[in-house]
Amino acid sequence: MSAEVLTPAIRDQEPLLSVQGLTKHFPARNGRIVHAVEDVSFDVRRGSTVGLVGESGSGKTTAGRSVLRLVEPTGGKAIFDGVDLFALSPREMRSYRQRLQIVFQDPFSSLNPRMRIAAILGEALDARGFPRGKARKDRIAELLTLVGLSPDHATRYPHEFSGGQRQRIGIARALAVEPEFVVADEPVSALDVSVQAQVLNLLGELQKKLGLTLLFIAHDLSVVEYLCDEVVVMYLGRVMERGPSKQVYAAPRHPYTKALLATAPVPDPTRRRTHVPLQGDIPSPINPPSGCVFRTRCPEAVAACAEIIPPVEHVGGGHHVACIRHNEPIA
Repeated sequence: MSAEVLTPAIRDQEPLLSVQGLTKHFPARNGRIVHAVEDVSFDVRRGSTVGLVGESGSGKTTAGRSVLRLVEPTGGKAIFDGVDLFALSPREMRSYRQRLQIVFQDPFSSLNPRMRIAAILGEALDARGFPRGKARKDRIAELLTLVGLSPDHATRYPHEFSGGQRQRIGIARALAVEPEFVVADEPVSALDVSVQAQVLNLLGELQKKLGLTLLFIAHDLSVVEYLCDEVVVMYLGRVMERGPSKQVYAAPRHPYTKALLATAPVPDPTRRRTHVPLQGDIPSPINPPSGCVFRTRCPEAVAACAEIIPPVEHVGGGHHVACIRHNEPIA
């Protein structure tokens, strides 16, 4: 599937996952609150890849883990295949774990160093009641082959592999339960650039082969552009812009998206940057700015930006923007 445009078959169907008003607060010292995620909404259509992108501290990882209830959300809904995951009891949620999986950022710390790869994948197979014996051994060999490794690697320990190979093992573990939906939480950020491309290609191939639906979390816009059909740009817990990747990258509307694109690597040395790079540091989520949370770093901010929390409004073609100065409909 091309990351440039959604096919009509995907674009017109109901989303597999619809996140509505997702909010997550953490308690801090002296009764203060960390506003990690605030009123975040987006859809993920079956068979597509949606990218959550933003700087460190933007809330994208918390949003992804909240959807899976690896951290309990404070508010909102996550409608998965018609069922609100946030309304399920812990026991009811366990029955959905097989359908929703995650690939973690650090492929070393997410694997038990004292377990052989066969045992690591075996734990995942236990979760779905997979029988032991030859059938299990064959399934482990199949999973390793699926992610580009040798079945012989099943007898080794995690420290015997490179970072890219360990991430392939993490992907195999997530796929062991045959999920429909996978959150990939910055799965290539800890890898060398040359290895990143291999893992991204693997994810794209697996999505097509297995019919996976992906929520891909990253801080690198070039990675998201390569892999994702749609993109959701987050800043300090809020959505700044979202829409089809082709539209957002070709004609970004929010000053934050423009700034992120200005700092992204440009492969063509003759190509001039048309946006102002991002300046300063992201504010504390304990004390976010009033109004638009991006206003303290925004080169286009006006006085009203301190008073109004801009709604995420549709500007045409599935493109949404949260900016009082740039939310006019696209002509």
